[in-house]
Amino acid sequence: MKFLALLLAPLALVACSKGGDAGNTGTPAAPAAPVAAVAAPAGQHWTDVVAQTKEGYVMGNPDAPIKLVEYGSRLCPTCGALAREGYQPLTTKYVDSGKVSFEFREFLVHGALDMPPTLLGNCTSKEAFFPLLEQMYANQQSFLDKIQAASPAAQQQIQSAKPVDAFRLMAQQMGLIDFVKQRGIPEAKAMQCLADQGQIDRWTKQTADKSADGTVQGTPTLILNGKKVDAITWGALEPLLKAAGA
Repeated sequence: MKFLALLLAPLALVACSKGGDAGNTGTPAAPAAPVAAVAAPAGQHWTDVVAQTKEGYVMGNPDAPIKLVEYGSRLCPTCGALAREGYQPLTTKYVDSGKVSFEFREFLVHGALDMPPTLLGNCTSKEAFFPLLEQMYANQQSFLDKIQAASPAAQQQIQSAKPVDAFRLMAQQMGLIDFVKQRGIPEAKAMQCLADQGQIDRWTKQTADKSADGTVQGTPTLILNGKKVDAITWGALEPLLKAAGA
């Protein structure tokens, strides 16, 4: 995938985590006692309560005392493994209890390659954001296999295209257009989102800023109650949630 690396030269590229990340340090302080569960609004689960934030989307009780934030990449295999293993227990056991909120923030760890799924993943309603994110992670390997199988001619076409056209070509190569069409996003809307310069600038800046200030040195980066934690797997994260009172 080296042929994609120059498409977004301004981005400071960092690596998708393969193991323990030295940049993720610290353990959140545990409360004196476990946090009490909080009932969701009538007729809802807390997982139905989703709001857009400055940097992403947050799910759950807005007043949850335990706040989990993930900076992730939709094509990062480690992020995908975390989602496939942890999304269901995180949402059903912890978010739905009202004790924990979960915010996902985009980080283009692979630079240009991450832009098409990021743009399309944000091309939906707030209610559909997290289901679409989960489904992208479930199908992640298919996207990676297809882009890696790009012919030399397709590679050259992407490399020589303007960035917006390159995002469209990459999305088509990865099968992302058909993927989102099957999930309620019309092709015309998908194409519009892939060409949204405001969103392109937003995610480019967010990645550059969080890389430059040291917040994110690899993905996934997990922040629990304002402190980065040394966890990139569900097996490492769940004990930290419990220690925080969840």
